[in-house]
Amino acid sequence: MTDEERFSLLISVMGTNATLTDKDPRIPEDVPMSAGYTPGIPRLGIPALLMSDASLGVTNPGYREGDTATALPASIALGASFNPELARRSGQMVGKEARSKGLNVQLAGGLNLHRDPRNGRNFEYLSEDPWLTGVLGAESVKGIQGEQVISTVKHFSLNCNETNRHWLDAIIDPAAHRESDLLAFEIAIERARPGSVMTGYNKVNGTYAGGNETLLQGILKGAWGFPGWVMSDWGATPSWDFALRGQDQESGVQIDVMMWGQETFPGPLREAYAAGDFPKERLSEMVQRILYAVFDVGTDRWEGTPDVDLAAHADIALETARQGIVLLKNDGVLPLDALSGSGGPLKIAVIGGHAQLGVPIGAGSSAVVPPGGYAESHTIGGPGIMGGMRNLYLLPSSPLAELQKLLPGAAIEYDPGMSPAEAALLARRSDVAVVFGIRVEGEGYDNADLSLPWGQDAVIEAVADANPATVVVLETGNPVAMPWLPKVRAVLAAWYPGQCGGQAIAEILTGDTNPSGKLPLTFPAGLDQTPRPELPGLGTPWGTPTTIHYNEGSDVGYRWFARTGQRPLFPFGHGLSYTRFDYAGLTVSDRDRVRAKFTVTNSGPRRGADVPQLYLLEDPAGARMRLLGFERVNLDAGESRTVSLDVDPRLLASYDTDRGQWHTPGGSYRVALGHAAGNYALEADVSLAEAWFGR
Repeated sequence: MTDEERFSLLISVMGTNATLTDKDPRIPEDVPMSAGYTPGIPRLGIPALLMSDASLGVTNPGYREGDTATALPASIALGASFNPELARRSGQMVGKEARSKGLNVQLAGGLNLHRDPRNGRNFEYLSEDPWLTGVLGAESVKGIQGEQVISTVKHFSLNCNETNRHWLDAIIDPAAHRESDLLAFEIAIERARPGSVMTGYNKVNGTYAGGNETLLQGILKGAWGFPGWVMSDWGATPSWDFALRGQDQESGVQIDVMMWGQETFPGPLREAYAAGDFPKERLSEMVQRILYAVFDVGTDRWEGTPDVDLAAHADIALETARQGIVLLKNDGVLPLDALSGSGGPLKIAVIGGHAQLGVPIGAGSSAVVPPGGYAESHTIGGPGIMGGMRNLYLLPSSPLAELQKLLPGAAIEYDPGMSPAEAALLARRSDVAVVFGIRVEGEGYDNADLSLPWGQDAVIEAVADANPATVVVLETGNPVAMPWLPKVRAVLAAWYPGQCGGQAIAEILTGDTNPSGKLPLTFPAGLDQTPRPELPGLGTPWGTPTTIHYNEGSDVGYRWFARTGQRPLFPFGHGLSYTRFDYAGLTVSDRDRVRAKFTVTNSGPRRGADVPQLYLLEDPAGARMRLLGFERVNLDAGESRTVSLDVDPRLLASYDTDRGQWHTPGGSYRVALGHAAGNYALEADVSLAEAWFGR
C-alpha cells in the first residue's frame, strides 16, 4: 500500500445535504450518498466506506431523493423496554436496510448516559445507567455487525449536553468517569466488539475528546485493548495532531473547514509527515485499525443485496414502541376498553399533539424518512450549525385513527388543543379525555426547562378541571414537569414512538397491549432536584466557551437521588401494568461471581411482562446504590418463573486510579430486589472477600 493510499483512508467526505454542504467532487456520481464517504482501494480488495447515521434507523433526509427506511422509536424507548433481545433485532433491521442501500458503516450505538434531563439528544441514548446502557448497546451492535455492516458506538465520552458542545469542557473525577460513562462504553465494547468508536465534540478535563490521549490511548486502546478505529464526530477535529493522540480518522472534512475556518487534518497531516513530525508507524497503525474492522466485520465479503421485508421491520418498530411505552400513573381509568359510556357509546375526547396526523420524532442527524414520507413537517430553526435541522416532523401513524379502529363503537372527537377553553368544552361533554403533550427536542440545543411548550400545560390543566377522567400521553425525548399531575387520572410516557407509534399508543390505551415499559431515567419533580439546576452556557451565544463540573461523579440519575435523599416525581425503573407481579425467595450467593436467585409470579388477571431489578444498597463503606442486574420476564396470569442474575463484579467495585484496577472491599454487601429504584420487595446480604481486578 502506498502512502497516498494510506492517507486516503484517514478521512471521510460528507455527502449532499442542502443545510450543511454541497456535493463534493471527491465523491463518485454513482455512490449512494449519506453522512460520509471514504474511497476504497480496489486493487487490494478494500471496499469504500459509506456511512450513515442510524440511531433510530437508516437516516436519509437531504441525501438520497425518494429513499426511505424503517423509522424506529427513539433509543430512550428501547432503553425503557429493558429488552436485550429486542435491541439485537432492531440492530439486525438497521444492518440489513443499510446493506440493501450499499451503506457499510452505521453511526449507531449512542452510549452517552442521561446526566441532564434537558439534553437535546437524550432521546438518542438508552438510559442513565451504565449497565443497562452497555448491555442494550452491545446487543444493538451485534445485530448490526451480524449483517456485515460496521457499527460505531458514540460519543466517547461525556458528550452529555448540546449547549455549546464544540466549546464545552466536561470536568469529572477520573475514577468516577470509569465507574459511570466510561463503564457503559467498556461493557458494550467488550461484549460486542464494534468496529469503530466516535469521539464527542466536547473536551474532557481540559482536552478535546478527539485528541484526549488519556481516553483514547490510555483507556480505550490500552486498558481495554480496543482493536478498531477511532473516528471524530463531524466538525470535531480542530488540529492534525489529534492523530498523534489517538484519533484514526477525520469525519466530514468539509464540516471542519466550516467550523474552524481552514483545513485542519488531511493537508496539515501530510505536511507533518513530510517534515518528519508524524511517524510512519502511527500512519500504518491508523490504517491497520480501519482495515481490522473491515475484515473482522466482513464488509469486504459482501455477496449480493439482501432482501428487505419492510412489513417485518415495521413489526420490530411496533414491538419496540409497545415495550417502550411506560405507564406512569393509572387511577383506574385505563384500559379504555373496560370503561362504559354514560347512557350510550363511550365518548372520548382526543386533544392536541397533532394526534389526527401522526407522532413526532427527534430533530437532527438521527431523523429518518419512513415509507410514504412524513405526515407533516414544520420548520422551527435555531442558532448554530444544526439550527436548520430543528424541525417538527410527524410520522404518519395517527393515534386518533388507531383509537377509532380499536374502539369502533365509541364516539371519538378531536380538538387540536390550541385553546384551553375550547379543549375544555369538548372534555366536559366526554366520558374520558386523552390529551397529547409533545415537545421538539434534538441535536444542537438543550431544553431551557422541563415544561411542555406552546401552552400545552395550560390546555392539560383546563381539560383536567373540566373532566377528572383525563389521560395524558407524553411524546417527548426527556422527562417533563407535570404541574397538572394531581388532577389527571393516568399518564403515559410514549417518547418518540416511531413509525407505528400511533398504533402502539392506541393499543395500550385500549388494553389490546399490556404496558410493560420501565423508566430508563429518573423523572425529577423539578430542576432544583438535579445536580445543576442552572445549566452552564444555556442562553449564551453559540460558540461561547462553557464548563460543566460533573460533581455528582458516578452518582448519575437514581444514584444521585439516593445520595441526596430526594424523592423524584417518578423513579428509575418505574412502570405500571394492567396486571400484578410478586417476588419471593431471594437468595444471593458468591462463587465465581455474585448470583441472585428468586421467583417472579404474575398474580394478576392477565398476561404481562415484568422487569425485576436487582440493586446494591450498601457496601462495607456504607450506603451505595447501583443497578446490579435485570431481566424481562413474560408470564401468563398465575404463572411463576425462577430467575437467576449474575452480577458483573465492576458493579460492586470502585475504580482505583492509583493502581489502575477495580477494587472490591471485603465485607458485607446488602442487595435488594425491586420494581424500581427505591421500591423494593426483598433484601439480602452477601459477604465478599477483598479483590483487585481488571485495568
